[in-house]
Amino acid sequence: MTRGRGIRRSAALAVALGLGLSGSLVAGPAGAEEKEGPGVRWGTCPEDVAAEAAPVVLECGTVPVPKDYADPDGGRIELMISRLASTDPDKRRGTLMLNPGGPGGSGLSPPAFLANRGVPSEVLDTYDVIGMDTRGIGRSAPVACGFTPEGPYFANIPPYAVDDAAVTARAKVVKKVAEQCAERDKDGMLPHLTTANTARDLDRIRAALGEEKTSFLGYSYGTALGAAYASMFPERSDRIVLDSNIGDTHLDRDGMRRFALGVEQTFPDFARWAAARHDSYGLGRTPAEVRRTYFTLAERLDEKPVDGFDGGMLRQITFSYLFKEVQYSKLAQLWQTMKSGGDAKDLRTLVARSGPADQGDGTADTPPSLDNQLSVFLAVTCNDVKWPTSVDTYRKGVAEDRARYPMFGAAAANILPCAFWPYARAEKPVAIDDDGPRNILLVQDLRDVPTPHVGGKLLRQKFAHRSRLVSVDGSGHGVYVYGDNPCALNTTTRYLVDGKMPKTDAFCPAG
Repeated sequence: MTRGRGIRRSAALAVALGLGLSGSLVAGPAGAEEKEGPGVRWGTCPEDVAAEAAPVVLECGTVPVPKDYADPDGGRIELMISRLASTDPDKRRGTLMLNPGGPGGSGLSPPAFLANRGVPSEVLDTYDVIGMDTRGIGRSAPVACGFTPEGPYFANIPPYAVDDAAVTARAKVVKKVAEQCAERDKDGMLPHLTTANTARDLDRIRAALGEEKTSFLGYSYGTALGAAYASMFPERSDRIVLDSNIGDTHLDRDGMRRFALGVEQTFPDFARWAAARHDSYGLGRTPAEVRRTYFTLAERLDEKPVDGFDGGMLRQITFSYLFKEVQYSKLAQLWQTMKSGGDAKDLRTLVARSGPADQGDGTADTPPSLDNQLSVFLAVTCNDVKWPTSVDTYRKGVAEDRARYPMFGAAAANILPCAFWPYARAEKPVAIDDDGPRNILLVQDLRDVPTPHVGGKLLRQKFAHRSRLVSVDGSGHGVYVYGDNPCALNTTTRYLVDGKMPKTDAFCPAG
């Protein structure tokens, strides 16, 4: 591997690959020990899942579902699910399904992660907490387009386009990416990866577990999945919590472009943090000076990359490390090295030592999962909704957002393989259904990079009387258990355990 590729590989793993709080995605069989459940044969989990869950012990099993719901008697696929069972029969209400986001995030270990992170024990008593690898991911009929960190497509967040020519050049790359996915889709699985089909899978899992209804806790892209389930199966949805909302049942071009808004709204928190520590990092004595440092470094690397590390990588790494305040020191250290004129060896060592950006759950992506995660993100995102096909549309959007959101707009508005996706949409995106029970609690930080606060407001408007919005004066991606706001924690726990929904929309001050 060349020195430039070494930096790029490490940088790729530090970039947020999707809308989620994802874990690992290494394929393998379930364990051999089994015991009967209503419709699931529970056994030991694969070794890596068990290791990641420790000291919590999870059970794993599989549920068969149609590959193509338009042909339910045709081929089937197996979905692997996990369970952290309630140990208090008197308090048990039912099941709480989890989704950590993505699309493309593995979901087998999150029940244990929540327990290890300190989710209130009342929640664990109230529910059997169910995790899963959704269709296409990890151990559930995984797909792969053949992506590598060294290849031209190593992250689902588009690279920053410095000018119109960069958009045109990127269009050629993503067109080949779309063709590559189609060529490698030998079993025809890719067109069946949609949010609607995954919501149908959730209902099959609910039935296999012997439950009349299911509760759901979804983060980031998981809010789109939860919104789809609550809309498609309102009578089977129990208590629904959607945390860090993208604003609909799918990610579309407007949702992707809002990443740039999230950067603009969240960056001032880092700028204040760095300015208060200027004597240590030297990035600026005021937030305004820190912001200028960002543009100075990015533009310098645009003009003269350091052994493959260019301005686009700086912007993407900054995007990722703004997800949580705990990552600010890593980001400041990286900037400091670049500002002081560090050479390729310094950058390579620092990026490798910093490792992948923590998306909020304490886990990070690993190389074997990169191909699978990128592929699922593309398939679901491109299949869910119609994307513009004209390169001129993206050039225009990039120019608009470069001016409107100068920090990251020319990245978030850049062209995706969805512009050339070879599969025809089988159905329209799931429409929000506001005719159902008032059972949807929306939780949203005011400052969040990939899912800015407006996403919660959009979904609140669409669900109308069915929902309540809890706005949190916080900065970061993921609120319930992932954050540390006591008001948000108490409000969400109260709803999950006692079913007490706020009478009106609520505001949680910083705490």
